[in-house]
Amino acid sequence: MWFQRAQPVIGLDIGSSAIKLLQLTSSKKGYALEKFGIKTIDPELIVDGAVMDAGRVVDAVKELLREQAVKTKDVVISVSGHSVIVKKINLPPMTEDELEESIKWEAEQYIPFDVNDVNLDFHILPNPDAGGEGKDTMAVVLVAVKKDRLSEYTALVMEAGLNPVVVDVDAFTLENVYGIGYEPSGSEVSALVNIGASVMNIHIVKGGNFSFTRDISTGGNKYTEMIQRDLNVGYEAAERAKRGESVEGVAPEALAEVINTMNGELAAEIGRSFDYFRSTSTQETIDRVYLSGGTAKITGLAPFMSERLGVPVEMLDPFRHIEVNPKIVDPDLLAAVGPQASVVVGLAIRRPGDR
Repeated sequence: MWFQRAQPVIGLDIGSSAIKLLQLTSSKKGYALEKFGIKTIDPELIVDGAVMDAGRVVDAVKELLREQAVKTKDVVISVSGHSVIVKKINLPPMTEDELEESIKWEAEQYIPFDVNDVNLDFHILPNPDAGGEGKDTMAVVLVAVKKDRLSEYTALVMEAGLNPVVVDVDAFTLENVYGIGYEPSGSEVSALVNIGASVMNIHIVKGGNFSFTRDISTGGNKYTEMIQRDLNVGYEAAERAKRGESVEGVAPEALAEVINTMNGELAAEIGRSFDYFRSTSTQETIDRVYLSGGTAKITGLAPFMSERLGVPVEMLDPFRHIEVNPKIVDPDLLAAVGPQASVVVGLAIRRPGDR
């Protein structure tokens, strides 16, 4: 969005539970996976998107760069959470240059922050009727990111020796992955739900184009906390139990009850977002839900969501239509961590200057 340099690039997803790095090469046939690495970090390093210990995060990034023998310095990163506002707004028809000049004034009425404290970007949606009010308006996606959060992340990757060339938003990276992997039809409405450790991104697209997005401060950490509290176990044991591992002193029936309770809370949050989307658009149905993120791997979550929401739910495969050489990246690793890689794949697709 705000930085531009030359290719090639690497995608770097700095999450609150793990850092993911990925590099793609592109050709006429599509994309091929060049490098992929993942490194788990302690949960206290990044809390609710805020970097609490920049030094240790920088060290983790540097270690990942060394392990993957990365030579490229240009990096694409992303942000999400309460410091990011994404709004679909309707404006009188104007050129992109005219909107560039007036966007600051237009944004003031839509964002809860002082407009001087944010970086702004926008994208005019391709459908002239996308605003739902005829051809007298145009639909625009407005993005505002607080400057302090943006500076925090760009300073971090620069300290690791990298050049930030694009800063994206987590939710839009899912749209990138969905667009190249699933070839959506013009009328299909899909919800891309990425459930990380501390943030859940809900991104709804129609025919592959943006319709609605929302970030919710919940995720895998809530499962861990609930298991610790209700089953009286420590953090490490709760993490293992959440992943489906056998833990001494944890009865499978009791664990299943806790997991189902939390599944219900997530489903309720997603359902409320779907209801709000329907109330603010002419779209009455959501055809399919695609789950991603580390928490999407919770046993039984996809069928549970499908039953509660009344919509087909499946896992988003970020490596669909991406060529993978087993000599470069272990296919078993990709299968194991695939749901966690959606954001970083979407970042690696980005190039400076595209929209």
